[in-house]
Amino acid sequence: MGRTFWITALIALANALSFTILIPILYLYGKQFGLTDFQTSLLFSIYAVSQFFSTPVIGKISDRVGRKPLLLISLAGTVVANFLAGTTSTAAVLFFARFLDGITGGNVSVTQAVVSDIVEPQNRAKAFGIYSAITFGLGFILGPALSFLAQKVSLGAGFLTSSGFALVALVIATFFLPETLKTKAKAPENIFDLGLGNLVRGLTLPKIGILLIINFLIGTTFTIFTFAFQPYFIHILGQNSQSLTLMFVMFGILAVTMQTKGIPFLTARFGLVKIFLAAILVRSLSFMVMPIVPSIYYFIVVSFIFSLFNSLVQPMVITLISLNANPENQGTALGLNASYLNVSNAFGPIIAGSIIDQSDPHTYAYPLYLAGVLTFAVFLFAIAQRDKYTPRPLSGI
Repeated sequence: MGRTFWITALIALANALSFTILIPILYLYGKQFGLTDFQTSLLFSIYAVSQFFSTPVIGKISDRVGRKPLLLISLAGTVVANFLAGTTSTAAVLFFARFLDGITGGNVSVTQAVVSDIVEPQNRAKAFGIYSAITFGLGFILGPALSFLAQKVSLGAGFLTSSGFALVALVIATFFLPETLKTKAKAPENIFDLGLGNLVRGLTLPKIGILLIINFLIGTTFTIFTFAFQPYFIHILGQNSQSLTLMFVMFGILAVTMQTKGIPFLTARFGLVKIFLAAILVRSLSFMVMPIVPSIYYFIVVSFIFSLFNSLVQPMVITLISLNANPENQGTALGLNASYLNVSNAFGPIIAGSIIDQSDPHTYAYPLYLAGVLTFAVFLFAIAQRDKYTPRPLSGI
């Protein structure tokens, strides 16, 4: 991996930290403004929905004018949005800040497009594995820890810390990241070609559309699990926030290990599609067996296996999309993928929340079973459709 890759990875890490710092505090911060539970949930959904519409637009523009300008705009949006959120005294500004962060939030898809620009197709699985290990692995280990330290000052300090890390990423991108787009796409005749119609047409792209559908489905089922994971861990298994933090640390360490060491080992011996399908299968089985025995030791063992295979899913999806997209459409394809994955974050919690009864703690297990069954259905769908997304240039994978 060359210098530009590591600069991109560093930018992505700083961006990931700015995001993961907010995960433990957003709900409690909303409560400080007197918001109800439903109103606080809108802080999550407004971000996801605005990203759904903006990310493919940002990705497509980056195919035309270059990666760097769009990355700078996206990072600047995060800097301003989280600074506003951390200093405001009104709920209206907080909601606007979440919208602004989402509508300019093409950071991830643009950095992924940069990786696609600079890494040869045969090395992209390894590259995206390292990329995911740095962003999702280290990001989800260090982010909550930094958030914990920031909360010693105030919840608002967490948003200011997030803004600070996004500013670091912005400075690095401004002064050290070169432009990587070599072949620019043609401009559309109609500017509205960048809107909702583009999202719909993305589903018709050869080999890309089916991957977008599959990733949306597995993203939705995964967020059903993530909504129920914490209350199940605390209320059913009788654990506390400290042990929950240790679980996240374990997930992060295992993800880093698998994505840096495991992916090169597996891709040298198995095809990308086989690894992808195996990861979805283990994810679905893990969801279904997690609640069977209400024991923390049993839960840790299942979570250990789950985390190893779960860390393979997104690197494989990104690699398959990258290999199936034309060079001039990398940003568009990856932007569409990020957009559909983002909107899945809005559906999963709603589905899970509708089947949980807080007066009956046993219902916290229901979303885990549901997530497992639905993920297995997606697994069967992905098997049936595998010929439609297996990359032709590397037909042996």
